[in-house]
Amino acid sequence: MRIAARGLVVRFGARAALAGLDCNLVSGELVGLVGPNGAGKSTLLRVLAGLQRPDAGEARYDGRSAAELGRAALARRVAYLAQSGLSHWPLRVDHVVALGRLPHRRPFSPPSAADCAAIEAALAAAEVEALRARPIGTLSGGERARALLARALAVEADMLLADEPVASLDPLHQLRAMTLLRAVVRKGAGVVAVLHDLTLATRFCDRLIVLAEGRIVADGPPAALTDAVLAEAYGVVAVRGERDGEPFVVPWRAAPRRDGS
Repeated sequence: MRIAARGLVVRFGARAALAGLDCNLVSGELVGLVGPNGAGKSTLLRVLAGLQRPDAGEARYDGRSAAELGRAALARRVAYLAQSGLSHWPLRVDHVVALGRLPHRRPFSPPSAADCAAIEAALAAAEVEALRARPIGTLSGGERARALLARALAVEADMLLADEPVASLDPLHQLRAMTLLRAVVRKGAGVVAVLHDLTLATRFCDRLIVLAEGRIVADGPPAALTDAVLAEAYGVVAVRGERDGEPFVVPWRAAPRRDGS
């Protein structure tokens, strides 16, 4: 699947969350969407998921608009994992994960064998099989994040848009979640993940899109996250290294201001 966004503008009052943004996303890539708070990352994901209408510009899916594709088809082809991790449903974990199959089912129809297989595979992949009978409201923040990731995986979409999928997870589950997202890509889907951990982003992602003030300031392989880009987007200086052939970047201190202070 190819998603092409052209000229996206989203305004909140006088502020432009997206300021004429263009980007291309394709299946088979794990793309890290990075940038400082308020850069427009979450807004971009909501627009790409068809959940927010831009004030200008549009996103097209294999050359078709969201209207041409249709809401049901878009829901089957593009899965969205929200940032908050909140859940207001008094449902068991496996029932929450089963919600990911709704785009594939007719109203009031029972789950098919394919639905059941996808649900079981998602529970196993997100490591929440042991939690399947627990009400989701009783889970810890990290457990709930994994359950909601399983719901997104159950869609079996061509493109998964994940807003901070590792934010609530401990270090071990962060590594496992990123490994899982990379496995999803190896099976042929695309993943776009909003990430704040630049070490994880540079280690696991095929490509990084760096946003600042609603604009893309860099787009390319992890090496595109240069010292100049870090200073421009984040105002930080980083320490760089490599372990087992994989690069990493660790923000280390604030970059000098332009006035030298």
